[in-house]
Amino acid sequence: MSDEEGTGIVHIAPGCGQEDFALSKQFDLAVIDPIDEFGRFKDGFGWETGRYAGADDPDGADLAREVADDLDAKGLLVRREEYRHSYPVCWRCGTQAVFRLVDEWFIAMDPLRAELSDATRAAGWLPEGIGLEERELDWLRNMSDWMISKKRYYGLALPIWTCTDCDAWEVIGTHDELRERAVAGWDAFEGHTPHRPWIDGVEIACASCGGPAQRIRDVGNPWLDAGIVGLSTMGWTTDRDYWAEWYPADFVTESFPGQFRNWFYALITESTVMTGRPPFKTLFGYANMRDEHGEEMHKSKGNAIWFDDAAEQIGADVMRWMFSAANPAVNMNFGYHLAHEEVRRFFLPLWNTYSFFVTYARLDGWTPASPEADAAAAARTLLDRWVLSRLAAVTGEVAAALDGFDAQRATRAIEGFVDELSNWYVRRNRRRFWKGELDDDKRAAHATLHRVLVDTSRLLAPFVPHLAEAMWQNLVVAVDAGAPDSVHLADFPRVDAGARDSALEEGVALARRVVALGRTARAASGVKTRQPLAAARIKLPAASGGALHPDAGVAEALTREVMDELNVKAVEVLSDESEMVERTLYPLLPVIGPRRGAAVGAVMAGARAGEWRLLDDGGVAVGGVELGPDEFQLTARARPGHEVAEEGDLLVALDTALTDELQAEGLAREVAHRLQNLRKAAGYQISDRVVAWIGGDGDLLARLRPFQAWLADEVLATRLHVGDASPQGAQASESVDHDGRTLELALRRA
Repeated sequence: MSDEEGTGIVHIAPGCGQEDFALSKQFDLAVIDPIDEFGRFKDGFGWETGRYAGADDPDGADLAREVADDLDAKGLLVRREEYRHSYPVCWRCGTQAVFRLVDEWFIAMDPLRAELSDATRAAGWLPEGIGLEERELDWLRNMSDWMISKKRYYGLALPIWTCTDCDAWEVIGTHDELRERAVAGWDAFEGHTPHRPWIDGVEIACASCGGPAQRIRDVGNPWLDAGIVGLSTMGWTTDRDYWAEWYPADFVTESFPGQFRNWFYALITESTVMTGRPPFKTLFGYANMRDEHGEEMHKSKGNAIWFDDAAEQIGADVMRWMFSAANPAVNMNFGYHLAHEEVRRFFLPLWNTYSFFVTYARLDGWTPASPEADAAAAARTLLDRWVLSRLAAVTGEVAAALDGFDAQRATRAIEGFVDELSNWYVRRNRRRFWKGELDDDKRAAHATLHRVLVDTSRLLAPFVPHLAEAMWQNLVVAVDAGAPDSVHLADFPRVDAGARDSALEEGVALARRVVALGRTARAASGVKTRQPLAAARIKLPAASGGALHPDAGVAEALTREVMDELNVKAVEVLSDESEMVERTLYPLLPVIGPRRGAAVGAVMAGARAGEWRLLDDGGVAVGGVELGPDEFQLTARARPGHEVAEEGDLLVALDTALTDELQAEGLAREVAHRLQNLRKAAGYQISDRVVAWIGGDGDLLARLRPFQAWLADEVLATRLHVGDASPQGAQASESVDHDGRTLELALRRA
């Protein structure tokens, strides 16, 4: 390669390309080896001898320009010009590199291709479906001979001895063979590992001429060394029976893009040649890591993140979870913003759920060793049974995923369960924990949530060991002297088959879909969440049989959950969505024109008249023609006084008409919310009782009086005064504007 601004010399290396070498012989091109191992010209090159051959001369000279000047002085320079082109540099330090002609050692791979391919097919490759095995096979089909030598000092000493008299060479296979063949240097070598400098002193007698043979100075390619570890470190040469107990490896993992032609290739080749089988049962290859913008990380770019820094700022557990949850088939983006999003999305909901339980268990003095445990189990509610069923399902899914080395599937299952636990079970059961008396119902709530959190900590242990351990120490070790001292000494949870209730899980899942759509409809209507509505009218999927659950009692309980979540007074199941939605059919003329020809007129007329019907396959029958899903559009408009949201075959319509009674209850809920915020602002504990006052607009107070007892119960007030007392001794107060009128709120600790 030429240097940056001059004319260069092309060096052809024997062994680096036989066709090129043959070409040089055909035209009698001399093979020139001018540069020594330090990058300087050898003797015999005139004034260049001893000079550095690269563009960055350590002595500050510019050899390329001096060569051009020398040619010019001799009248041999045709033209001088400058141009920019790529130049090799060291990827670590950026120093310019110099090409040097050297001899290297290769292993001929053609005789091994079929055998290596068979071994590759015999192993398992993960993740499935992205062609890792085929990519490895493609490399095996197209690779050149394997260069196994390196011009370095440290490394695996290649066991090749060459004769100083006749240039014959041979490979020494074992330690014992070298001892038997040695004619010099064995005493100095014995007791040392077969590395430089000790191995270099051993001479043998040449098998061809009897002359002295010395080891070549080359060491092995690092991947040659890395590929043999499964044999060299487990007794292949010393204890074959022990080695056989552990070989092949059950699991190997590394980045596939960087290793399919390096380490994986070396492992497969050396194991196949030496043992006749693949070196691993399962290989898990993953893509590369980038920064959070998808750019390669480099120290020189300033976007590299060091482990110690990341562990300090976001925690090792968060990083472990991010890597476990990433899709290994695609490049992973990593950065602090993404880590903080992971904390917000998963870790905080989990920790808040754990903290919620601990807080109320301590307030109630509840422990898992309470004598009423049996009675509490009998008092479990529908949602208690549901969350235990979901726990059993998730335990089975996580175990199956880990058995298949699928960390992403396992973490996604846990994330989904934590969302259900936090955003459904705990939120739907808050009042059971809030109420004062520790009755069987409350004990059942404590026992259920404790069981779920304990098993969740065991599920989490392989992924986030520190968080799981913190939960285990407080939930288990602190209250059970006979429990394992660490979650990492406890068994992985087993599936409680008796807890599974698939029908209940499906019913709750459907109820949650109804709630999600109801919230969408409410948001579209602009009606506040705390404002009660008269009814939610729902059209359920046909597969549900027109009910949230096959059992009428369970369906009724789920309906109450939906009513409470949507803040509606009733839930009505519709048999026909047309009661709530008016749909209009719009045939797509640019599509149906070329397809339907003369039938277009009848189709359009039928659409205008509303004489059409939906088909089971998603199409529509209109004007004597069946249109496919890509040939029309349907629009939906809610009936007056309703807001509608739909998803697939599920529809939810909210009755948005507000009566005076509903508005009064909405006001009471808003006031309760403001009083709760006052409690927090005043720094009260969740168990603190208060005295509260509500004053202000007389009409608003009149609307609040029917809810006085309810408000007192909501805010843990021993007394709640509505307009008939002044807030003497109040510790917190707030003015609330409601439709242009004012309420004054105040409270103090009782």
